[in-house]
Amino acid sequence: MSSHVHIVLPWVVRRTRLPLVSVRCPDCRSGSATTGDGRFRVNANGKLLDVWLLVRCVSCNRTIKLTVHDRAPVRSFDPAALRGYRVNDPGLVASTLLDPRLAQRNRCALDWDGSWRLDAASPWIDEGWPVQIGVAFADPVLVRPERLIAQGLGLSRSQVLRRIKCETPLRRPTSTGFTFTVIP
Repeated sequence: MSSHVHIVLPWVVRRTRLPLVSVRCPDCRSGSATTGDGRFRVNANGKLLDVWLLVRCVSCNRTIKLTVHDRAPVRSFDPAALRGYRVNDPGLVASTLLDPRLAQRNRCALDWDGSWRLDAASPWIDEGWPVQIGVAFADPVLVRPERLIAQGLGLSRSQVLRRIKCETPLRRPTSTGFTFTVIP
């Protein structure tokens, strides 16, 4: 058996829908909300604007406002972004929701369970070992590498920890590409 890599396979992680927002509902104390249709609320106060992203509690359907901009001067907005807020542009909803500053400002997190899929190359023949796999992210999906690898290879997580060589920590969520090697 040689020590060099025989096969290199590409994997791509893609977003299938917007993730849920983990935020406490003031009515039912549920911890999940969804963007639904993706709507903004823009409120003008003189020459200052407030912009919120509206999300709905998945349990009681209450609307919760996530602050996007607070008392920002109208002149500080890009005209295209301001128009996007007013017409509820779906691309702007997605980019706003995926912006880490929104989660930090509103003390919430994104729940990616069921929001992504793995486009993996076909399985390799057992004759060519070791196998190197490169993982790329088409969208900033936050996922634990060990879970992703277990799903892609059909292994248990304990098998992943034994059979995978990777410089990226396997138990720390990431949304950046990485490469790992499967050993027999």
